[in-house]
Amino acid sequence: MIDNYPGFNVLLMGPSGTGKTYAIKTLADLGLQTFALFVEPGLETLIGAYVDRDIPIPSNLHWHYIQPTQQGFDQLKSTADLIGKFELAGLAKFKDIHRSKSNKMIDLYTCLNNFKDQKDGKEYGPVDTWGTDWVLVIDSLSALNRIAMEMVVGTKPVRDMADWGIAQNALMALIHKLTSGCNCHFVLIAHVDREVDQILGGIKLMVSSLGKAITSQIPQPFSDVILSSREGDMFYWDTANSQADVKTRNLPIRAKLPASFEAIWKTWEARRFAASGK
Repeated sequence: MIDNYPGFNVLLMGPSGTGKTYAIKTLADLGLQTFALFVEPGLETLIGAYVDRDIPIPSNLHWHYIQPTQQGFDQLKSTADLIGKFELAGLAKFKDIHRSKSNKMIDLYTCLNNFKDQKDGKEYGPVDTWGTDWVLVIDSLSALNRIAMEMVVGTKPVRDMADWGIAQNALMALIHKLTSGCNCHFVLIAHVDREVDQILGGIKLMVSSLGKAITSQIPQPFSDVILSSREGDMFYWDTANSQADVKTRNLPIRAKLPASFEAIWKTWEARRFAASGK
């Protein structure tokens, strides 16, 4: 018998406009307490999935939006002035002493330590205390990449190898905590880039990450890595694309799967029941 059977961890990746954010609705439709943490604009897409169809927003859908760091035009002007005046060696010495004031990684961990629903102001405690009737979705990895790097360098115009390494380690620590240190289900939405597969060679669609050094590491702790696609007005999921870095434990290996978490949930539920020994 297995107690605290862990939830599924899904990396849903794909180009923009392939229905990744829209698919969050299918989690709420399953009756799961669904918590969407947006670190880039995208909430309007999820809300539109209901409003555009004249469907009430369900009580089990919760969200929190962390607005990206915004520089004022005066800051942008100062950075442009620096770049225009100094050579690369001089720019490399520049430090943003004010970066702690706009460190969105602090806001992110504050939310994960006590998720506050911006819909009604209710608080739901730390994510790592949630059970498997709850699911956390983060949209998206591209914004997490930026947040991790800004934590290290702020507005510094030149990033050295040490900066990249610190930011990558912070990002991977977050991903491993969410996939291995939490029992709730976890979904990370990500964009894709065409990259050289450092393990098998060749060009593949791979998750857009914070530098090539961790591109192949990010999918490893996830149970399912799914490629989203669109043909006309139809949206699909793909776990069989040989040109993409995909894998699956809870879905069949197939193209043109329904763009829904329902099949993943049903497979996970059946396995949890078997593991319970009941």
